Amino acid sequence: MTGRADGTGRADRAGGLVRVLIADDHPVVRAGLTGMLAGADGIEVAGEAGSGPEAVAAARRCAPDVVLMDLRMPGGGGAAAIARLSAELPRIRVLVLTTYDTDTDILPAIEAGATGYLLKDTPRDALLAAIRAAARGETVLAPAVAGRLLHRMREPAPGQLSPRETQVLALAARGLTNQEIAAVLYVSEATVKTHLLRACAKLGVAGRTAAVAKAIQSGALPAAGDGP
Repeated sequence: MTGRADGTGRADRAGGLVRVLIADDHPVVRAGLTGMLAGADGIEVAGEAGSGPEAVAAARRCAPDVVLMDLRMPGGGGAAAIARLSAELPRIRVLVLTTYDTDTDILPAIEAGATGYLLKDTPRDALLAAIRAAARGETVLAPAVAGRLLHRMREPAPGQLSPRETQVLALAARGLTNQEIAAVLYVSEATVKTHLLRACAKLGVAGRTAAVAKAIQSGALPAAGDGP
């Protein structure tokens, strides 16, 4: 059969048939997806599964190129199945197809090794294009999911100083008073105090001097004399 994996574990999709395994606990959804894919050029439904463990077992049997994976399924969810497939059958691409777009669903699936993440309201043509792209190893994300991931990347991690908090501490480290910092940043003195309080809370200290020292110790601020 064309389109099998080469020595690197990557499939050559040029002109090949994309075999798809559908994993969803709802028989009606599986039937609908099977019917949707049946008439698509270059795509073949290789099998079905009703849970995460069933999806892993079916993938071993029928060696699909892409698994369409729901996440919340009784008897074993999709994220655990994705992790097992990534470890045992890394050539197989997993494309999540679910109704859930929360961080608690998206992040575990992506971290487990999902190639893409789509929602069940994805139009047919977009779904077919995503399956073909996933088979080529491309990342495919629903716009809402991509937006959430981008926001997550931009959001400071818990305990991490924001750019403005770092700026305020840097000015405090130079000996400026709250009033002077406010003048430099064109903000109110109350705003400066708020940034300092948040920085202290994140660093686990009680005052601005301790916050500056802790920030320097942690590498969030350069030590005196380390600047340009």
